[in-house]
Amino acid sequence: MKVSLNQKILSRNDDFAAKNKAYFRRRGILCLNFISSPGSGKTTVIARTIGALKGKLNIAVIEGDIKTDTDAQKIRAAGAEAVQIETHGACHLSAEQVANALTLLNSADAKVIIIENVGNLVCPSAFDLGEHRRVVVLSVPEGDDKPVKYPGTFAEADVVLINKIDLMDYLDFNLERVLADIRAVNPDAVILQISASTGEGMQAWYDWLTKNAGAE
Repeated sequence: MKVSLNQKILSRNDDFAAKNKAYFRRRGILCLNFISSPGSGKTTVIARTIGALKGKLNIAVIEGDIKTDTDAQKIRAAGAEAVQIETHGACHLSAEQVANALTLLNSADAKVIIIENVGNLVCPSAFDLGEHRRVVVLSVPEGDDKPVKYPGTFAEADVVLINKIDLMDYLDFNLERVLADIRAVNPDAVILQISASTGEGMQAWYDWLTKNAGAE
């Protein structure tokens, strides 16, 4: 019997994902896997969330980037602990990388761990990291065709954050099309319209997060 390299990789990843799930369960931590294209504003969403919920919800972050710790620095500046993973060319994080990062993270008091995946709407969706929920960030400047082009990613989302809605009046973005296309592949997804830069719509996201983290 031949086993493809891809099968071996995914099997190893699933083993580490199961270990990560057990880690989060033992500690009562809600883990979120943030997936998006580069430039969608997910780091800004996370940083603003940390600031808004400071004192109410302890959030720690695992950052994934091909190179640099720029985003981890932004998260620390917002007031949260962050561990940076550099993938050195890989287009996604693996569950093993997350497991290694958890050993460096002081998560004793964390109620939420956010994994900010590498900017990519394709590769990250195939790898379970042990998260409880997947959050897909779609920004208005990216265009309204992303749910059609990447249906698998949106089909696996628990939450879709449509970010940068403050730019809606300036760009050709068909919101009705986006909502319909997401619903076609994922009728159960929570869809929230937000602007991480202005704060518009962010309270609904904070409410969802605190409720699911049991912090209400």
